[in-house]
Amino acid sequence: MTDTRTATPTTMAELPALAGAELGPSSWREVPQADIDTYAELTGDDNPIHVDEVRAASSPYGGRIAHGMLTLSMVVLHLREIYRVTDAGMGIVYGFNRIRFPNAVRSGARIRVRGTVSKVEEITGGYQVTLELVFETEGETKPVCVAELVLRHYR
Repeated sequence: MTDTRTATPTTMAELPALAGAELGPSSWREVPQADIDTYAELTGDDNPIHVDEVRAASSPYGGRIAHGMLTLSMVVLHLREIYRVTDAGMGIVYGFNRIRFPNAVRSGARIRVRGTVSKVEEITGGYQVTLELVFETEGETKPVCVAELVLRHYR
């Protein structure tokens, strides 16, 4: 069963007050093998740990796992549930300050994201927001990804 979460809408004027706010968690979302295979095809990353059932079975993970970058790219789906700026003229991903993959996402596992607004800085034309994100796998205690995402919201 998927739980649903809706972000409390935030306006540009309210962004500075968000510093320190906790976000989420988002809903659980499955990472099916079909998505892993599609990602491998699109990126050329066909490492057997991701796409070869037989070879992956003999790995320390005991089966196929998702690419770390696939997991990270799913952030948009999760963020839409837990973070939303309603009156920005444009929002962009400015980049990441830090990304780590301390655990694997096994094929078919479900992940979710929670986070903290660590910093809100005024920039020309808007705000830069830094989010400390933690990707969790259902049933696991160790996170699968921790990342510091930098977003920019322009008026």
